[in-house]
Amino acid sequence: MTATLALNGGTPSIPRPLELFRSMGEDEVEAAARVVRTGVLSAFIGAPGEFFLGGPEVRAFEAKAADYFGVKHAISVNSWTSGLIAAVGAIGIEPGDEVITTPWTMSATAMAILHWNAIPVFADIDHRSFNIDPASVEKLIGPRTKAIMAVDIFGQSADMTALRGIADRHGLKLLTDTAQAPGSRTGNRFTGTLADIGGFSLNYHKHIHCGEGGVLVTDDDQLAARLQLIRNHAESVIKSDNPADLANMIGYNFRMGEIEAAIAAVQLGKLKARVESRQRAAQQLDEALGELQGLTTPQVETDGTHVYYVYGLTLDVDRLGVSRQKVVDALRAEGVPALAAGYQNLHLLPIFMHKIAYGTGGLPWTLAEREIAYGPGTCPVAEELHSKTFVGINLCACEFDPDDVELVIGAFRKVWGNLDALKG
Repeated sequence: MTATLALNGGTPSIPRPLELFRSMGEDEVEAAARVVRTGVLSAFIGAPGEFFLGGPEVRAFEAKAADYFGVKHAISVNSWTSGLIAAVGAIGIEPGDEVITTPWTMSATAMAILHWNAIPVFADIDHRSFNIDPASVEKLIGPRTKAIMAVDIFGQSADMTALRGIADRHGLKLLTDTAQAPGSRTGNRFTGTLADIGGFSLNYHKHIHCGEGGVLVTDDDQLAARLQLIRNHAESVIKSDNPADLANMIGYNFRMGEIEAAIAAVQLGKLKARVESRQRAAQQLDEALGELQGLTTPQVETDGTHVYYVYGLTLDVDRLGVSRQKVVDALRAEGVPALAAGYQNLHLLPIFMHKIAYGTGGLPWTLAEREIAYGPGTCPVAEELHSKTFVGINLCACEFDPDDVELVIGAFRKVWGNLDALKG
C-alpha cells in the first residue's frame, strides 16, 4: 500500500530541511583577511596609468581565470549585470540596433541590451535544452540585427555550432551569458568561450561565489580593451579621434574589489569538484526518475556536458492527468525544494508589452525600422514550459549528498504512486 502523501496528512519523505550548500571555507576567510591586512581594498584608478587595470588581487584572479578557461583575456567586473552591459557596449551597438536573445533568462540579459538604447528581440527556446532555438533566431533576423546573445541556461551550452553559423552568415556578433554554466564543456572547450564575448556570474548562489561579481572572457584583443574601458570610466582614458573608437565609451564603475577577487580566485580552484558533485547528484536522479511515467529528465547535448545549476524536468500533464501545480505542491510537502516554473518570460513583462523604457515616449522602440512583437504567443515553447510543464530543482542550493538525493528520489516515487489522489 502506498504511503499517504504529506500533502494529505502523511509523513514527509524528507524528515528535515535539506542542508544548504556551504560555499565558504577557511581558505576564503584567509584570502579575505589577507587583503584586509594590506589595507588596499581596491586599487583601481579611473585614469591612465598603472592602476587603470586594478590591483594585484584583481589582476591575479583575471590571469587565473584566463588560464583556467583557456582564453586570452578575462576581465573581472563587480556584477554579471555589469558584465553584460559592458559586453553589449563593446561590440559597437548603435541606438535602434536589435539583439536577438532568449526570453527564458534573468531580466539582466535583456536589460543590458536596452541599456544602450538597443532593442531586444526574443526568439523561442528549444523544449529539450531550454536554450535559445537557432531556427527561431534565424527567422527573426532583420536589417538592424547586430548580434545574438545566447544564454547557457541551467548549466549547459546553447547550440553554438548553429548559432555561430547564423552569426557568420549574417555578419553578426555572438555573445553568451554563461552565468549558470561555468565549468561545462562544448566539445573540448569550456562553455562561454566560443562566442566573441562570453562570461560568468560570481554571485551568491552560483558555482563560483564571491558575493557579487562577474568575469568576461574573450580572445579578441580589441574587444578586451573596450571591455576594460567601459568597466572603468572610459571617457577619461580613451585617446582617439575616431568615432568608431569613441562609440559607447561612456564610463562606469564596474570594478571588482580586491577582497572579492581574492575570494573568487579561491572559489575558481573549487569549481571542478563542485561541478563533479552536481553531476553525480544529477546522474543519481536520472537513473531513478527516468522510469517515472510522464516525467522527462534533463536532456544533455551529445557533444557537451551539463553542470546542473538547475536540474530541469518536464511533465506530460495530459498523460499524468494532474496539473503541474498539484505535483509541485505534493513534492514540496514531501520536502523536495521543487521550482514551480522556469524563468519569467521576459517578452511578457510590462516594459516590453508597453514598450516604455526611457521616459514615456517609447524609446528605443521609436528608433526601430520594423515592428517588434512581444506578448503572448510570440514564444509559445517558452510560454508553455513556464506556465504548464517545467519543474526544476536548484542543485546549487543544497549539499545534495547521495543520501539526500535518495530521499528526493523517494519523494518523487511516493508522489507518482499517489497520482490518483491528486486528480480531480
